Amino acid sequence: MIIPHPTHAVRIPGRFTFDPATAVRAEGAARPAARLLRTLLRPATGLPLRDSPSGSVVLAVDPLLGGLGTEGYGLTVGPDAVLLRAATGEGLLRGVQTIRQLLPPEALSERPVPGVAWWLPGVQITDVPRHRWRGVLLDVARHYQPVRYLRRFVDLLALHKLNVLHLHLTDDQGWRMPVPGYPLLTEVGGVRSRSMRGRAGSGRYDDEPHAGAYTAAELRELVTYAAARGVEVMPEIEMPGHARAALAAYPELGNVPGRALDVWTEWGVSDAVFGVHDEVLDFCRSVLGAVLDVFPSRYVHIGGDECPVAEWAESPRARARAAEAGLTGTAALHSWFLGRIGEFLLAAGRRPVCWADGSGAAGALPPEFTVMPWRDAGHGLAAALAGQDVVMAPHRATYLDYPQADGPGEPLGQAGAVVDLRAVHANDPVPADWPPEAAAHVLGTQAQLWTEFAQTPADIEYLAFPRLCALADRAWNPAADWATDFLPAVRGHQARLAALGVRHRPLDRPRTATA
Repeated sequence: MIIPHPTHAVRIPGRFTFDPATAVRAEGAARPAARLLRTLLRPATGLPLRDSPSGSVVLAVDPLLGGLGTEGYGLTVGPDAVLLRAATGEGLLRGVQTIRQLLPPEALSERPVPGVAWWLPGVQITDVPRHRWRGVLLDVARHYQPVRYLRRFVDLLALHKLNVLHLHLTDDQGWRMPVPGYPLLTEVGGVRSRSMRGRAGSGRYDDEPHAGAYTAAELRELVTYAAARGVEVMPEIEMPGHARAALAAYPELGNVPGRALDVWTEWGVSDAVFGVHDEVLDFCRSVLGAVLDVFPSRYVHIGGDECPVAEWAESPRARARAAEAGLTGTAALHSWFLGRIGEFLLAAGRRPVCWADGSGAAGALPPEFTVMPWRDAGHGLAAALAGQDVVMAPHRATYLDYPQADGPGEPLGQAGAVVDLRAVHANDPVPADWPPEAAAHVLGTQAQLWTEFAQTPADIEYLAFPRLCALADRAWNPAADWATDFLPAVRGHQARLAALGVRHRPLDRPRTATA
């Protein structure tokens, strides 16, 4: 069974077996998908899947299939041929992932697996996603991950037809994005004196320093790698709050002249935020200019949440700026700041994205902003009614830094809640009580993998799986039933995760120690 659950699938008689003579027919816009199919299947199967105009595996782009949309596809597997069709090359990429899942689980291995019959069951599938935004945030600011792991993470997203990697590049605890003219952002802001460990307030830390930053070339290569798999990389540069790593590098960007800060080793939200003077706005535009040069994504995330305003109230320059702008007080500088930065991105042809956390900023921003409500669905409703597009990210269903269970064998996570597999699958990106005019602005949903508690790739994957399977299922096909569709599929899917070497929480482990 496939994850996410196809919107329409029926078994038909027979099976198709790949062997060394199997060839692929793909022309024009279908060639990238054929190349991906070869790339993904060759490590385990060793099959060449050569090009041939008479190949029995046919990949075709047909613009007349417009009813499938950008990402939909049709797949027919019979005893003599495999036919994968879509209106776009992107739709074919989704179908390639379905072919991978229909093969024996060993097909996902990164090493040769001899003695396996590589066959597909006879099937007819017509598959169209309900939501066009199916994303995952990966926080590399708290704990840096090497770019080779980001490529693996992209592959895991693509397998589950998740199509946005939201890369959280900066925060109070680290800056990972190089910016020409500002070398200290990574040389100072990318280095933390100690790693984060334990629960907030526990006093438990790893005294080893933590550091890391990407080169522009690495990030460009990641974008190219992801695009070949149908995944868009959306960067996030936090502002005006969550800025302490930048202020450690360039204190003059803050509100307290002469203050020296370190890169934060604590949890929560630092009170140190960007100032609102012209030098700061010029800096932010320079940073985003570098971002636009590396990331072609239509969407650019600028954070915007959890911004303490106490420093602005005490800053003569901030008070003067508020008066000059005709604002009611320094707290209103939050929306003013985001608006100025949003204008820069809109002028560059990009769509600014920010978090909606009840601060009021989202509702005060132009409708061209896309917002991500995480604290309360009501914040998303208000934004949608104001004409803004919305990506739903409710923390009690999509924040995967919360533990999956409360048993003693689980790793540490955010305190106060358990986000188990069923909670993730129960999350409908469009709340049932929303009026149609608001529901029309919901682009989709995404999971958040904040990494205060996740230092290694194995930590990340244990938090992610199988919960990302549940999010992918609901984002692609909200009609998929928990008991009859998802649970049987995810039980079988564990073999695929094992073949990929993914450390994941077993389904048969109880939610609590006494359950």
